[in-house]
Amino acid sequence: MDEKRELLRHTLATVAYRAARALEGAPDHFAGFDGVGRLPVQILAHMGDLFDWALSAAIGQDRWQATQPRAWADEQRRFFQSLQTLDAFLASDAPLHATAEQLFQGPVADALIHVGQLAMLRRLSGSPARGENFFVADIKAGQVGADQPAPVRPFKAR
Repeated sequence: MDEKRELLRHTLATVAYRAARALEGAPDHFAGFDGVGRLPVQILAHMGDLFDWALSAAIGQDRWQATQPRAWADEQRRFFQSLQTLDAFLASDAPLHATAEQLFQGPVADALIHVGQLAMLRRLSGSPARGENFFVADIKAGQVGADQPAPVRPFKAR
């Protein structure tokens, strides 16, 4: 497999891992936390849209479609499903109609920013996600679902 494509797959796994950490243990009311800017459910819906768009660009049918947020649990499922669908395409031998660089600098980088927003909103809402040393995290290409390995080196609770 092309090294750029493999790195892109690892990056998707990183997005999935970090998003899972930002989302796990969030109280139900977090979806509607109105702290600053978009609500968490709106951010998560946008992240699903980003990966739907990335797939459309990758297959040569570049199309953006903004969706209306669904229920919190549904948006979480949709987000991880969008990641899995894109990752499966990248794992295949199908040609890319957008460069790996374009996919990274557009939708993937945008999603990484939004994962950080979700983590920040968790803290602002009074239910912070537990930090960890992501450098040693068990992240592997293809591991893009909601079920992620346990933290290798979580930070101590404050």
